[in-house]
Amino acid sequence: MKSGFSLFTIHYSLFTMLSCCPVNHTASIPQPRAVAIIPARYASTRLPGKPLLEIAGRAMILHVLERALAARNVARAIVATDDERVLDVVRFAGFEAVMTRSDHASGSDRLAEVAATLNDADVIVNLQGDEPLVSPKTIERAVDELLRDETAQVITTSEEITDATDVLSADVVKVVTDERGRALYFSRSPIPFPREAVRRYGTLVAALEIEPQLLATFRKHTGLYVYRRAFLLEYTRWPQSELERTESLEQLRAMERGATIKVIEADSPSIGVDTEQDLERVRKILEA
Repeated sequence: MKSGFSLFTIHYSLFTMLSCCPVNHTASIPQPRAVAIIPARYASTRLPGKPLLEIAGRAMILHVLERALAARNVARAIVATDDERVLDVVRFAGFEAVMTRSDHASGSDRLAEVAATLNDADVIVNLQGDEPLVSPKTIERAVDELLRDETAQVITTSEEITDATDVLSADVVKVVTDERGRALYFSRSPIPFPREAVRRYGTLVAALEIEPQLLATFRKHTGLYVYRRAFLLEYTRWPQSELERTESLEQLRAMERGATIKVIEADSPSIGVDTEQDLERVRKILEA
């Protein structure tokens, strides 16, 4: 009886332990890992040395790095540059940076050179080095959407246009999507074109001035991309397409091959620093 009682006690104890402390099978499943890579060329036609331009006492590229690392689902942020001056500033500030080839045709090609070495990354965030106001929440939402939507190879972002000059500017890329948010086309031209309004008033400029509500039909594409790493490495091996060369928009290469690019709304507006005017606007905002 004594030995039987002991055996029962042991079995009962084990049953109690397993019932109270169930095994968490999901805890052992590795979560997809997102790494932000920030292409940063030193040369710029309009703003030479753009990554190192000072904003609120620090180089612009450092502001972008801090924004990337503030996103809760980004594990690392790496600057990919072709200039030792950028490399030195980033590393001296305690961040990661790597040297890449100087002959890349696009930022995505520079991105892929680094991504190819990151075997433990599933998701690659392409964050432009001239976007010091990008919201960490925008990055988080884009990464989350790629993990949620298995049909998309790329997630990118857009925001509303509130100024008619942006509609007319070739420096502002416009995007149109279907009802599910899939990109149909990107262009430097005003798309979609409000044909009837232009017929009524003679020109697009006049139409936008007389009917400012037309601005709501346009969306500005912002330069944040989130890729599945495997797709990025494949896509950058494809030759440049005719539409890509015509518009000077590398995302058209992926679209011409049938890739699904999903566009989500940015959490808040950002300003890409392409001109001296852009730089002064950003300085005022960050210094305030």
